[in-house]
Amino acid sequence: MGRAVPASAPGGTARPLSVVARVHLMPPQHNAGAEHMLVSMLRPLVERGHDVQVWLSRYGKASEPYDYRGIRVVPLEARLDFPSAVRKADVLLSHLECVPSTSALARGFGRPMVTICHNTHRPTFRDMAAGGTALAVYNSRWMKAEAELFFAEYPKAVRPAESLIVRPPVFADEYATKPGKAITLINCNPEKGGHVLAALARRMPDQQFLAVKGAYGEQVLPDLPNVEIVEHVDGQQMREQVYAHTRVLLMPSSYESWGRAGVEALASGIPVVAHPTPGLCESLGEGGLFVDRNDLDGYEVVLRKLLAPAEYRLAVKRARARSAELDPAPDLAAWCEAVEALTR
Repeated sequence: MGRAVPASAPGGTARPLSVVARVHLMPPQHNAGAEHMLVSMLRPLVERGHDVQVWLSRYGKASEPYDYRGIRVVPLEARLDFPSAVRKADVLLSHLECVPSTSALARGFGRPMVTICHNTHRPTFRDMAAGGTALAVYNSRWMKAEAELFFAEYPKAVRPAESLIVRPPVFADEYATKPGKAITLINCNPEKGGHVLAALARRMPDQQFLAVKGAYGEQVLPDLPNVEIVEHVDGQQMREQVYAHTRVLLMPSSYESWGRAGVEALASGIPVVAHPTPGLCESLGEGGLFVDRNDLDGYEVVLRKLLAPAEYRLAVKRARARSAELDPAPDLAAWCEAVEALTR
């Protein structure tokens, strides 16, 4: 695809910035929604001419720095000096477990701090509220509303100086493909619905299922003749290894703050049958089919209904329409301009 946000976009900074992120893990070894949201947000900064580095805080498989989609990734095993990178940085960025330590460094070195919030769990807002966040990024309207409730409940908490909503960016043309034949679940841990997939596969032996191992959590992988198990997949391979084999995506998650995999599936017009979490309702909109995760009868009814060509065509049409509505370009333009504004 072309540039997500052109380097000449309005609001661009006059000089390249050094953006240094500190996170626990990154692709291609670790492929969860939070990490791919981060990658999708850092790519346009690179395209605008900024130097972007991601320093890892956990040991992994890589021992030397490597490039991932234009982003320089520095493994913990490389044993390079992270504080030196901080001293040279114009902007620091972090998410999840690395927010407290990165915020402390930002305060100590007097650098603006960007905190990306991926969920509404109390530690997310508590860690940010410890102070030092110049820009908070929320992945949905409902998450921002939850953050406002937190700050209203704890008036002594330090609010971020600025906030922005950036929906997890999905570049549709990087995922769009001709759908396949399987009913698919991505990340088969219990909270994502591994037991739901297993139960439906037993109920529907006439249908093909695809169980994709996730980046975290115990995986529920049924040993059934109609279930194909796929190993953990790098995000760059999802189109070929997952969506090209998928007819319907299951998302019976107990919690999703947004649900990036569902939006990736919409790019191919793949219908998504999901549990109605606030995040999934906001992300999928009219492109989603919602069934309570405890209603196995309901899931089976919807899946069998989608076997009818007319019903499937209608669901595909709605999925594609919702994908078009989620064009990430406006969010990413606002994001890049907000980061660049931190140094003015």
